[in-house]
Amino acid sequence: MGDVVIGLDLGGTQIRAARLDLALNILQREDSLTLASEGLDSTLQRIKDAIYAVLPEDRSTVKGIGISAPGPLNPMTGVIVAPPNLPGWHNVPLEQILRDEFDMPVYVGNDANVAALAEVTRGAAKGFRHAIFITVSTGIGGGIIYDGRMLLGKVGLGAEVGHTIIIVGDEISSLEKSAAGPALARRARAAIEAGRETTMLQLAGGDINKVDARIIGQAAGEGDAVAQEIVDFSSKIVGLGIVSLLHLFNPEIIVIGGGVSKFGEPWFDQIWTIVRENALDAAYWRDLEIVPAGLGGAVSIIGAAALVLTEGGQSDVAEFASRLNKYD
Repeated sequence: MGDVVIGLDLGGTQIRAARLDLALNILQREDSLTLASEGLDSTLQRIKDAIYAVLPEDRSTVKGIGISAPGPLNPMTGVIVAPPNLPGWHNVPLEQILRDEFDMPVYVGNDANVAALAEVTRGAAKGFRHAIFITVSTGIGGGIIYDGRMLLGKVGLGAEVGHTIIIVGDEISSLEKSAAGPALARRARAAIEAGRETTMLQLAGGDINKVDARIIGQAAGEGDAVAQEIVDFSSKIVGLGIVSLLHLFNPEIIVIGGGVSKFGEPWFDQIWTIVRENALDAAYWRDLEIVPAGLGGAVSIIGAAALVLTEGGQSDVAEFASRLNKYD
C-alpha cells in the first residue's frame, strides 16, 4: 500500500527532493543545483539522483513520485513543453522517463497549480473546496481549486492567473506584465531617472540596477512616498485581478504568496479596498478570506507529494485534506 511519498521541485536554480509521510510531513530533504545550462541529459540525471537520495531502502513503501515543474507542461501526459529557464527542454516526457527509471506511479504538475494544491491540503486554505492561489514574484502564477478539484483545462494549461489581460493607460497588458516584481522595479527606476525624490537608489547602494521589489517595499515601509505609490499601484492591479477571479469562480478563499506579497499587511488591506469597491456585489466578498500563503519555501515539495495522494489533483482534495489529521 505504501506509507511514504516522494515530492520533487524542479526549478531553474535548484532541485529539491523530499520523502514525506502520508500527512505530508517532510521526513528527509535533499537540495541540489539544477545546473540547467549543462543541458537536458545532465539535468535529467540530477533529477534521478535527487530522487534516489530520498528513496527508502524498501521501495514497496513508496506510493509514488510527484513532480512540481515549470510550465508550460501537460499534466495529463507528463510532458514538459518548453520551460524558459530549462534550456534544451522541448516536449520532454518527464513522467514516462521517471516511470521507466523507478517503476512506480509518477505525477507531474505545473508549479503554480501544485502550490495551490499544497495550500489547500496542508497550508492556509486547508479544507476549502473553492480556493485560488496567486504567487506574485518574478512572475505572477496561479492555481485554482474548484469544488475540491484542481482546475486544469483541456490539456492542463488553465488557471494562468498572471496572464489575465488588462488595459493600463492605452496599453494592452496583463497582471504579470504590470504587477510582477520586474514590472514594479522598472516603474521605480523610471521614477528615479525622472528625478523624483526617493530613497530607493540610496537603499540599493547607488546602483539603479539593484532596485527591486524588496527595495521598493523597504523604502515604502520607511515612508518613501514614491515607493508607496508603486506599492499602491501593485495592490490595485492585483486587487482588480482578484475581482475578475471572484466574478468567474466565486471562491471561498484567496491565498497570496511570492516576494511581492511581503509588502505586508497594508498591501493586503489595499487589495481588500479594491475588491470591495469594484466587485459586482458584496455577496462576492462578504464571506471571502484573502490571506498570505502558509507554507513558505516548502510549498512546491508538499504540493508535488500531494499530487500523488490526490491522483494529480483530480480526486477530491478537500476531502483528502480533512483526512490528514488521522495520520498526525
